Amino acid sequence: MSKSILTRRGLLKTGAIAGAGLAMPLVFSKGAAAYTNEPKGGSVTLGFNVPQSGPYADEGGDELRAYKLAVEHLNGGGDGGMLNTFSSKALKGNGILGKKVQFVTGDTQTKSDAARASAKSMIEKDGAIMITGGSSSGVAIATQGLCQDAGVIFMAGLTHSNDTTGKDKKANGFRHFFNAYMSAAALGPVLSSAYGKDRKFYMLTADYTWGWTQAASMKAFLEHEGWTMVKDVRTPLATTDFSSYIAPVLNSGADVLILNHYGGNMVNSLTNAVNFGLRDKTVNGKNFEIVVPLYSRLMAKGAGANVKGILGSTNWHWSLQDAGTKAFVKSFGTKYGFPPSQAAHTVYCQTLLYADACERAGTFNPCGVGEALQGFQFDGLGNGPVLYRAADHQCFKDVLVVRGKENPSSEFDLLEVVQKTPVDKVTYKPDNPFFKGGALGQCNPGA
Repeated sequence: MSKSILTRRGLLKTGAIAGAGLAMPLVFSKGAAAYTNEPKGGSVTLGFNVPQSGPYADEGGDELRAYKLAVEHLNGGGDGGMLNTFSSKALKGNGILGKKVQFVTGDTQTKSDAARASAKSMIEKDGAIMITGGSSSGVAIATQGLCQDAGVIFMAGLTHSNDTTGKDKKANGFRHFFNAYMSAAALGPVLSSAYGKDRKFYMLTADYTWGWTQAASMKAFLEHEGWTMVKDVRTPLATTDFSSYIAPVLNSGADVLILNHYGGNMVNSLTNAVNFGLRDKTVNGKNFEIVVPLYSRLMAKGAGANVKGILGSTNWHWSLQDAGTKAFVKSFGTKYGFPPSQAAHTVYCQTLLYADACERAGTFNPCGVGEALQGFQFDGLGNGPVLYRAADHQCFKDVLVVRGKENPSSEFDLLEVVQKTPVDKVTYKPDNPFFKGGALGQCNPGA
């Protein structure tokens, strides 16, 4: 079989077959599937793997809403949302490559083992050709590894650990969400300007891959600003009452508390910190401050008035005034009655980006899809101009620094954007020490 024929059939893209670890007769024998779960009928199945239980369940619920909306738009329903603003015009609202989009769902339980089990079931039993989801970096990394081995594309949902596109990156995995390094790079100068150079900070850190890389990133950028770390204390993900972790902060000599927590963990730890009176303290002659490096609208709603004046970062916010954001907020709000979270936004984008890559590649073969995604530059999806970097499959875009509003106008108007940090200020080289340790490897088409 000639190379040209293989290319036309979507079997031999750049690096598609090399390193896949498959015996030639298995791939090319008569009747064998060209790749895992190659669609044969009039539909294609996507797997949505989100936390429907556990500490990140609120984010998972919003992700699932956005996934369903994306499928509706891909199949030609509703108002089309960001299909109308996306710079790529490959999607026509007739499914993907003319096939109707169907989906199955799984509950990650915010646990890596459960996430892998549900993803495996969706691939092997339901025929899912792409898996997407997240809300926990531990879950995302575990699922990404499984998808690499299974030969399907993984479009990461909400995952903020540096490791997802760092030491644990995979050729079959792609991330639209920003990461801990980018948050710290954006926040460092803002915090220094707001609170001064001579500060002592204490960190409470979720004890898994996201927390570890968030803490390391914050430490590096804050020390660069002249701040001094007093202590970094790791907290189990299952913690609901952080009182025993907050109490030692009072006598530590720190005048800033960094909460490297997300979802329900952040709501509970921030509430505990405020109830302990930290925000009313004066330490080292300075007003005591609290910082939440990774924010979301859902977290702000859960924490209520406790978020007022507290700085953090976010991947996207529904109040932005670009055409893509307006289109998405209108579609989501019309369907569900409230604005979308950043979790909802990133998974909606990932679903469209996957479908668009299939259309541009002319195949569902994960290696063809991967080739179409890596190095892809686009606009119109709510973040301004974005690059899906080929070297690590990480998206690069502007980063938003936000603050809890002092006088919100509604239960949803809780955060305000105080700075849009330009993409060049948060971009790093692929061999940056925070991201070294793993090779992207070769695409695996499976089958």
